Amino acid sequence: MSINETINESGVTEVTANYLQKPKISIIVPVFNSEKYIEKCLLSLINQTEKEIEIIIVNDGSDDNSEKIVTEFAQNDTRIVYVKQEHKLQGAARNTGINLARGEYIGFVDSDDWVDSDYFEKLYSAAKKYNSDLALATNVRTGNGKTKKRLNITKEIFYTDLQSKFDICNQWKDGCPTNKIYRKEFLQKNNILYPENVFCEDKIFTTKALYHANGIVSVPGIYYYYYRNPDSTVKKKYKTSKFKNDKNNARLEVLKFLKENNAQIRDKDFWAIVKSIYIFGIPVYTKKESLHTARHYILSFIKIKEEKI
Repeated sequence: MSINETINESGVTEVTANYLQKPKISIIVPVFNSEKYIEKCLLSLINQTEKEIEIIIVNDGSDDNSEKIVTEFAQNDTRIVYVKQEHKLQGAARNTGINLARGEYIGFVDSDDWVDSDYFEKLYSAAKKYNSDLALATNVRTGNGKTKKRLNITKEIFYTDLQSKFDICNQWKDGCPTNKIYRKEFLQKNNILYPENVFCEDKIFTTKALYHANGIVSVPGIYYYYYRNPDSTVKKKYKTSKFKNDKNNARLEVLKFLKENNAQIRDKDFWAIVKSIYIFGIPVYTKKESLHTARHYILSFIKIKEEKI
């Protein structure tokens, strides 16, 4: 086994392990300063019962020991593709992985998370069984001594209508991209990629994926473990103005997409702030919209009017 290193026109350094077999699944792992967690994540991936995978690790400008840990794994597993780029946030890292992916399906695992050993085997098997563009697993949040199922899948069901696809994923509340696999050809056909250089990049990606998908199959008995990392980028940036602006902009983008495509789903599930008036930094007036409803607030929480639009 040999390792090749090249630098492409965009300045991304690619270190790839040479192997010939086309994988069933490309697993994309964005990494930013994850030295405390990346080993557990990668161990859960290299030990998957489904062996026909590639693991694309995108180092998004880490300045800790993440690179050293990842390259050691890459030297011992020819299925690992290692990519290094400047820090552009998670959306850009995932897009890099999508563009390099050779698998029939694509999955995303964050560098501080992990999955069951038969996670990708069962997701792939169910997706193939129903010829589904997407497959979905239970999402478990863990950390601070607590474990909670954010999304609990108990039955294998193939959902095809839009409302059911949104409901099974709790899309309005939890637009999570990581507890799913996606057919690569389907993502390419519909030009579904992540917004870059922003937080909350997952909301519009998952909305577009569910909207365009021929269906989504729910797969019980397998778990994606989402770790509540106290050192995560989102945790640190949560109270910044950029994070708050990106969060509402993501909601606005989702709402705009649903309206433009005349999505036949429940009103009042998806909300975004469309207007705010501040005095001395205090929001004295706020207007929020859903698909067919507008609400007006004073001091951001006292509702004074609701109307159809």
